[in-house]
Amino acid sequence: MNVLVIGCGRLGSRLAEILDEQGHDVTVVDANPDNFLNLKKEFGGVTVTGMPMDSKVLCNAGVEGCDAMAVVTPDDNLNITVSQMAREFFGVENVVARISDPMRENVFKRFGLKTVCPTKLAGDAMSTALTLPWEPKTVTIGTSTVTFHLKKVDRAHDGMKLSNTPKSDEEIIFGVIGADGNMVLCRGNEEKTVLSKGDRIVLASVID
Repeated sequence: MNVLVIGCGRLGSRLAEILDEQGHDVTVVDANPDNFLNLKKEFGGVTVTGMPMDSKVLCNAGVEGCDAMAVVTPDDNLNITVSQMAREFFGVENVVARISDPMRENVFKRFGLKTVCPTKLAGDAMSTALTLPWEPKTVTIGTSTVTFHLKKVDRAHDGMKLSNTPKSDEEIIFGVIGADGNMVLCRGNEEKTVLSKGDRIVLASVID
């Protein structure tokens, strides 16, 4: 796949390296050539210096033939502008934009843009790490990230039905890990499943 990465900061350079290691053809665009020093020497892609809002720069980077674009500069306004240019003028359908301000997420969605918000991801992950005893696990599918975390059944909830488990509106019950370590997935049997002290409930929620 031909992928265009706009922005070569910490996020952009890491993304470009991952895609390059996976065998994709990667081109990175940045207005500051010094930012290309963030890339490892082993990086096998192409770098293009220039303002991402300049259509000539995008054309030189191969936007007209790319399969996907990631716009990951630190500037939300720049990201939305370049993302719109890629979709509207160059016909790139698979565009993912980074946004630092979670409040702007709806603005991007109104334009039909897919977004990833590192601020929101980090905030949710840190909150979970502070309040839950087990390290959460995350899985990203497309541009959505799902987090799984565990809640231990204590004495107060011993004998409680799984369906009565305290949880937030954003969470769903994914399964239960018994004291023996075996996991049982929830398949609409929450009313029949009775919890025992030492069980761990697996809760899932979409964080982005």
